[in-house]
Amino acid sequence: MQLSKKQNEYIVNATHRWNIKSGAVRSGKSFVDTAFVIPFRIRERAGKPGLNVILGVSKSSIERNVLQPMREIYTDKLIGQINSQNIARICGEEVYCLGAEKVSQVAKIQGASIKYCYGDEIAKWNKEVFQMLKSRLDKPYSCFDGSCNPEHPTHWLKEFLDNDELDIYLQRYTIFDNPFLPAEFVEQLCKEYEGTIYYDRLILGLWKRAEGAIYKRFADNPEKFRCEVLDELEEKPQYKQFKKNDIVSIEIGLDFGGNQSGHSFVARGYTDDYRDVIGLMSRRIMAKDTDADIDSNMLDQLFCDFLQDVIDQYGVIVKHGDYVEYCNVESVYYDNAETVLGNSIRNAVEKRFPWMIVRKAKKASIIDRIRCTVRLMGAGRFWITEDCKSLQTAFSDAVWNKDVKDKDERLDDGSTDIDSLDAFEYTIEREMRDLIEEV
Repeated sequence: MQLSKKQNEYIVNATHRWNIKSGAVRSGKSFVDTAFVIPFRIRERAGKPGLNVILGVSKSSIERNVLQPMREIYTDKLIGQINSQNIARICGEEVYCLGAEKVSQVAKIQGASIKYCYGDEIAKWNKEVFQMLKSRLDKPYSCFDGSCNPEHPTHWLKEFLDNDELDIYLQRYTIFDNPFLPAEFVEQLCKEYEGTIYYDRLILGLWKRAEGAIYKRFADNPEKFRCEVLDELEEKPQYKQFKKNDIVSIEIGLDFGGNQSGHSFVARGYTDDYRDVIGLMSRRIMAKDTDADIDSNMLDQLFCDFLQDVIDQYGVIVKHGDYVEYCNVESVYYDNAETVLGNSIRNAVEKRFPWMIVRKAKKASIIDRIRCTVRLMGAGRFWITEDCKSLQTAFSDAVWNKDVKDKDERLDDGSTDIDSLDAFEYTIEREMRDLIEEV
């Protein structure tokens, strides 16, 4: 088992009550823990009073980030599965494995004495969970190991790490501290995050505030992301080209606007294996731009007309005898906050386009949606046609909310088109993990 210079430094110096690694993704922070630190700490305290605990964002993230990597090294004979009591047997000892996103999830250990705790993705925890943990490490031999990626500089964890009066060993990582990563992988990852807040945090490992343009690379040069979808490719194209038959999946996002915003429709296409993500067509309907108030019947009509335009422009027709199917126009995802409008849209779409599936949007974390889109843009996997003028404007104008100090938040005060961004993100949020893996 080969370790980097940085990882060996951690093993030697992590002798404090709190031992935390903060820094870039894929920099080797977690590997030294799963390969050496966690088994060593647990075995070192075997037979002593107190609980062993692993805390992560969720039990599934603990399995993915901690237990499975340990199992690959030590086999399932030493690294067990999490049972119905939230306990996994590790190196012959019982270890509680609990999600730290909500206080209620760790109630089972509230009041218990903890001899060892490992923390995964600490900056994503609920602050109250961390506060509770501090009072539970009450043995002379109690200690904590953990790792995190940086967030904003006023984050509660950053304030804890900056407290010189506490017994803390803090080790900082950049992506360049991992000598085992292929150089081309590091180069590509840097390229994906270049010019964004995520470069400072996830490449350089800095606690930086989110400010300015969110999609800076796009805002600086939207033409670089322009593409055309054609029946046949041209010999000397001005823009990136795709054949219509290459678009294997078209889905439509719909975000309902309020009094100060508009209803936004966005059609998104995928090429095979999620390789390319294409904004095919977008439209924003503002009440002030119509001659009458937009009621549910008018909205149904406008949206179905938009679907027909998408089908006419980008749909691939397959005939089965007398039956015609547009095989690549598949689903609609609508804003689940508006149940009545959503039900009306579903009924209208199913009546006019009976093969199409209409579902509520998942509405995943906005930050996760932003980060996925930023990486797609940086990796050269995101494209937009001339039929997406409202979506292009939305990406160009999107900025961070500078008035919010304690979290990263997209500005949503009516001055920018958040609705079109939401509508687009509804079409990719269910495949974000696959999209990022493909990137």
